[in-house]
Amino acid sequence: MSESPLAHVTTLAFDIFGTVLDLTGSMTPPARKFLERKGAAVKVEAFWDQWRARQRIEQYQDSLMLLGHSGYLETCRRALLYCLRLNGIPFTDAEVREVMQAWQALSPYADAAEGLRRLKSRYKLVALSNGEQPYLEHLEKERMRFGFDALISVQRAGFFKPHPAVYRTGATVLGVEPHQIMMVAAHAFDIMGARACGYRGAYVNRYRLPYEESPHRPDIEVRDFVELASALGA
Repeated sequence: MSESPLAHVTTLAFDIFGTVLDLTGSMTPPARKFLERKGAAVKVEAFWDQWRARQRIEQYQDSLMLLGHSGYLETCRRALLYCLRLNGIPFTDAEVREVMQAWQALSPYADAAEGLRRLKSRYKLVALSNGEQPYLEHLEKERMRFGFDALISVQRAGFFKPHPAVYRTGATVLGVEPHQIMMVAAHAFDIMGARACGYRGAYVNRYRLPYEESPHRPDIEVRDFVELASALGA
């Protein structure tokens, strides 16, 4: 019987935004209050979907156009401005700063604490995130407190995921071979990028979405971190 490729995995690299932290649950309440105060016609669910989709475009443009890596929060801000204009919602700079402040108070998914606690008994746990380094440190200290062994920002690579430089930089920083790392993410593009660079992959399908049409498939697909821990024998 051939050995499982997962037998060599020593490190789990976690996406943070949308995988560990519940962006929808954290951001829609303050966004709803803002939209209601402005008398906006758009529903918060639709607005949030627009915001997240536009943020990804902003990140892709940043990497493709070599803009010097603007940073995660800046792409969030640019996407917010786009969506406000898209929906004809007037705004001031102070109002934008108020809405953006909600990004500082993100909360984890309910399953994160138990799942990470179990996984920590067997693997080294690191964050490999699009967030800026100081922002990740703030979130770990004030909002997560999961005791990650390392917090690695894409700032080190100078590109957003899924650029190959992110995953190569992650392996270099950790001092391990790519096949010893499993990327854990709720976004298929993150798993695709990692698998293309030699990582293993666990797709945490929180959003019940089909995987991308790609040869770079996840090794495991689960619904949450508790199920992931069980799948990995932790």
